[in-house]
Amino acid sequence: MRYKKLKTLDRDVSRLIMGTMYLYNGSEEDGFRYLDMATEMGVNIFDSAQSYGDSEVTLGKWMKARGNREDVVVITKGCHPNQFRSRVHDFDLHADLYDSQAKLQTDYIDIYLIHKDDESYPVGKLMEALNEHYKAGRIRSFGVSNWRHERIQEANDYAAAHGLHGLDFSSPNFTLADYKADPWGPGNVSISGPKNAEAREWYRKTQMPVFSFSSLARGFFSGRITRELYEAQKNEDFNPMFLFMGKATKDQLSGHTEKIDPICANSFCFDENFTRLERCAELAEKKGCTIPQIAMAYILNAGLDVYPIVGAANKEELQSSIDALDIVLSPEEEKWLDLGWNSKVSSCLITIIYMYWMFKKRDYS
Repeated sequence: MRYKKLKTLDRDVSRLIMGTMYLYNGSEEDGFRYLDMATEMGVNIFDSAQSYGDSEVTLGKWMKARGNREDVVVITKGCHPNQFRSRVHDFDLHADLYDSQAKLQTDYIDIYLIHKDDESYPVGKLMEALNEHYKAGRIRSFGVSNWRHERIQEANDYAAAHGLHGLDFSSPNFTLADYKADPWGPGNVSISGPKNAEAREWYRKTQMPVFSFSSLARGFFSGRITRELYEAQKNEDFNPMFLFMGKATKDQLSGHTEKIDPICANSFCFDENFTRLERCAELAEKKGCTIPQIAMAYILNAGLDVYPIVGAANKEELQSSIDALDIVLSPEEEKWLDLGWNSKVSSCLITIIYMYWMFKKRDYS
């Protein structure tokens, strides 16, 4: 595992953040096993949310049982919308924070994030509310999830003008894949793809830490999906909105190894992304690693301060993500993966770079 210091917390955290949505409806025993596995393999930072069912409760019980509250960093989120309203309001922020503290059995949250945004609500009121809890010690740092970078800048400009602590962190989607339809539902923000190049440049300049979710694009870069598999499946009669309406059948979900998650298919399965996927496979073969590791390495080498949020069903999956932290991609390889270079010329260049790297490695060893 690799670690990096988060300046606002003045402590080192693992470059991989363990997501806790896996704890949503599982047993407490399974949840403890999952969390134990993560810490045994070097993870010391966990991402949860007030809206993730029993996840906070299980995480809180686990920390109490293991006596490790001071050893782990807890990220949790509030102000998630419901069917009635956006819930991005200082009232909801106060209520959700206290609720999260009770579930987590802790008197402080290391990193507190506003889960979604409602740009009709004044950003100043949210910054005032966050600073109230920050000054009281209930939160040690804070940020946002699914906010546009312009709104983040507005919030930090307000904080600077009023002598307040600004936003420390942001949690958008970031992946190599572009998308043609929103794969996560209303209110989510991605910094992926050509249309979000300006956002990525803002993060490069500010170096605000990015807690990226869905870095493998809902499994598009899992290594299981191919252009051929999609072609065989795409004529099935499925409306991806059924998932949000509760009408998806078990057979239409991704539980079958021969099927692609229909939302993934609708959002990510198109020609440009399949070219990205095929280039991942080509580069993975040359570097002796896997497609998901190359896709993970892409965001880690993009010049942003990225901490991917990951989930893992077992130690092998988590180790695969850990190994991706050691993969170095050149700027040319990054650009080629994202379709910025001619395929044949770039492929030859990458081969030359790789052969030179292997020669130097042998020379030094």
